[in-house]
Amino acid sequence: MYVTGFSKAAELKVGDEAPAFSLKGSDGKMYSLEAFKGKKAIVIAWFPKAFTRGCTKECVSLRDHSKALRKFQVAYFMASVDEIQKSEEFATSYGLDFPVLSDPDQSVAKKYGVLRTKGNIANRWTFYIGKDGKILHIDKEVKPSRHGRDVAKKLAELGVPRKK
Repeated sequence: MYVTGFSKAAELKVGDEAPAFSLKGSDGKMYSLEAFKGKKAIVIAWFPKAFTRGCTKECVSLRDHSKALRKFQVAYFMASVDEIQKSEEFATSYGLDFPVLSDPDQSVAKKYGVLRTKGNIANRWTFYIGKDGKILHIDKEVKPSRHGRDVAKKLAELGVPRKK
């Protein structure tokens, strides 16, 4: 599905290798696709801009459903093209218990095809990546206020292993 105003750069689809990334999280740590390969599935929920209404609802929903999400062998993140300081403030302000990744040079957003061609913000798309580094699912119709519940449900549908 192509949405007007968004970059068609990547046009990723299920089964594709997920683009490599190495991004700083709101907790000060660096996170990369390579670090999780063979160990855990990954969920990257791209969002437009910290401290906006929809993005706040989405992050809070993930926080509020962390117990359900942590039952799976998964690392999950929110990501935007905001500066790291803004991501840190956002995570702290809402007591987020997961890292918010920052991509201020927009290089990773471009690889994932989520960068809008106007406005320098990311589209609200969530990528589910298997332990093998391949894309399992791309959600392009995220409902911010129930995203945490939806992610947990999708992880189960995709057969992501539960923790033992």
